Amino acid sequence: MGGMVAAGATAAGAIPALLGRSMSQRTADTMLGFAAGVMLSASYFSLILPGIDVAETMFGSVWVAAAIAAIGIALGAGFVAWLNATLPHEHFTTGREGADAAQLARIWLFVIAITIHNFPEGLSIGVAFGAGTDNGFSVMTGISLQDIPEGLAVAVALIGQGYTRRKAFFVTAMTGAVEPVGALLGAAAVSVSGALLPWGLTFAAGAMLYIISHEILPETHRNGHQNRATAGLLFGLILMMFLDVTLG
Repeated sequence: MGGMVAAGATAAGAIPALLGRSMSQRTADTMLGFAAGVMLSASYFSLILPGIDVAETMFGSVWVAAAIAAIGIALGAGFVAWLNATLPHEHFTTGREGADAAQLARIWLFVIAITIHNFPEGLSIGVAFGAGTDNGFSVMTGISLQDIPEGLAVAVALIGQGYTRRKAFFVTAMTGAVEPVGALLGAAAVSVSGALLPWGLTFAAGAMLYIISHEILPETHRNGHQNRATAGLLFGLILMMFLDVTLG
């Protein structure tokens, strides 16, 4: 259900594009900066720190807990890096990547690219609920908030690539559907064994950190709107920190 809320937020964000509302590149970069700030804050306050706390409680050693967190983050980032290198996809600005990218229609390459981006978000929601309902609600709320501007940015970018408004809305909404799948897998993994919880929390954090550094931040700084993007990032980070402290 938490993943479905995030998926609905992605679709809701694309509605203005369906209605014909345009968005400047400056606004898009600011909104993507906000999304990066929310994800960055969620990675640390809602995933890494709780993961360390759980591991320290389990093993009675802060050294073991820190080692688990370090390995989990590296594994999560490595997993998304592997997906990025293996699955054929296309970014709006940097072009085609991955194996056999030339063999697929361009629209599917965009879909795969956005899916690689959204999967770690759903995974984070599912694993966070595994750590407790309050923690899950704070992550779900933060991810859903940043999915709204993110969905709009994706839909506008698709329209800019020549797709119709209806197709852009439909594709954006469908890419959000991977979030419930990721949430279900994350929740299932940590439900199988409590020992997997700290690994799952830090793995999800690593996956999101990779997306922030590899995808979002370079995009926000590509068009000369670094100041606005940074302001958006700081606002998103502070908002998510506040939500995590008050809700989680």
